Amino acid sequence: MSLLPPPPKDIKETKTQFFQNAELDDIAKHFIGNLYRYRENIIIPKGNGPVQIKTKEEKMIESTVESCTFKSLTACVMGYGLGAAIGLFTSSVSPNMSDPMANERKQTAREIFREMRSTTHSYAKNFALIGCVFSAVECTIESQRGVTDWRNGTYAGGVTGGLIGLRAGVKAGIVGALGFAAFSTAIDYYMHSR
Repeated sequence: MSLLPPPPKDIKETKTQFFQNAELDDIAKHFIGNLYRYRENIIIPKGNGPVQIKTKEEKMIESTVESCTFKSLTACVMGYGLGAAIGLFTSSVSPNMSDPMANERKQTAREIFREMRSTTHSYAKNFALIGCVFSAVECTIESQRGVTDWRNGTYAGGVTGGLIGLRAGVKAGIVGALGFAAFSTAIDYYMHSR
């Protein structure tokens, strides 16, 4: 038995506390981490202006513009325009007369414009097809490889040239693939070395 009298029943026992609540919070932050998580993939540029994080709409538009479908359609439209310009220039420089009796009579303006329209449209369709196929193949290769470099254009040029050349036969397909791949590589080298 102890010599001390028992404590009165109305006094509650208080436990000694080693840390205050603020100190416990600091210890928890030290061991567990901060309550706020920061994204690790944000790159802050060294510009002078404030950093603006993209909104959902901006990200959606950016993903649409970077999609293979959009790139292919854009290349198709631009190829059509470029082909039309080249076709118009070509037909205006050397108008052919398809009629054998054309040497005996003068060609009318209507016939010249009809011929210019068909030549322009033919060039425009061919350039649109080449642009669409090349862009779709290059974007697909780039998506599969996960790398953006000169090889994508070379591979895409080979596939596109081969597909276009196959219309004339296997040998023409191989020559077309090699030629288009070399041309694509040269263009990529020129664009990246500037």
